[in-house]
Amino acid sequence: MRKFLVVSIPIATIAVFMIIMLSGSILKRPLGNDDNFQGSVDAVMQDVLEEDWERADKDAEKLNEVWKKILRRVQFSAERDEINALSASLARLEGAILAEDKASAVIELCASLEHWEGLGR
Repeated sequence: MRKFLVVSIPIATIAVFMIIMLSGSILKRPLGNDDNFQGSVDAVMQDVLEEDWERADKDAEKLNEVWKKILRRVQFSAERDEINALSASLARLEGAILAEDKASAVIELCASLEHWEGLGR
């Protein structure tokens, strides 16, 4: 019995850690209507292209809230560099919206989507 426990506990622990580390692509999927990252980015992109800066600011705030919800789920399974790059891109997006700079906002939204695709691979 002792030998079984000595062998099975480390194997089970490694298996659990592997499952957690490989679950990033599953955990980043939306679980409801309030955590759809792709939809939130699309909404902000539409607002920026229409140059509706007030609505873009509100949708960017919602996008940050969505990101914070998703971040809690994927923080152990995604690379820290991708998480930091996506967070930085969203911060620069807020600045571009505040400055009403259409080109910079579109660039940051596209960069955010690229980091999103790389998250959990």
